Amino acid sequence: MTKFLALSIVAPHGKNIAEGRKTIEVRSWMPPRLPLRDVLIVENSVYLTREGQTDPEGVGVALVDIDTAEPWRPSQVEAACSAGWQPGFFAWQLVNVRPLPIPQAVLAARKFYEVELDL
Repeated sequence: MTKFLALSIVAPHGKNIAEGRKTIEVRSWMPPRLPLRDVLIVENSVYLTREGQTDPEGVGVALVDIDTAEPWRPSQVEAACSAGWQPGFFAWQLVNVRPLPIPQAVLAARKFYEVELDL
């Protein structure tokens, strides 16, 4: 078993990341440090809005690296697979995307969290 830093993404955007359509993740907060390597993207169907909230129905779909984060720009809406731009958010550049050969059930949680997987 290997420990991974994980980030939950509401469906269908985990799949969009795994398939290379979504190259920017938009968040209201910045990562604790950059770059981050081998972050597990966990797709789930519940918006996790409260501290400590989880979703046991998450699925690990890809490993990514997060190279940079900057204020989100209107020109990045398409890369974020977003319906529209809003000020005050940050665009995280997702690179080196590696879809998991077999998606794996894993808990989804808020912000960054650790999970163990046998890949």
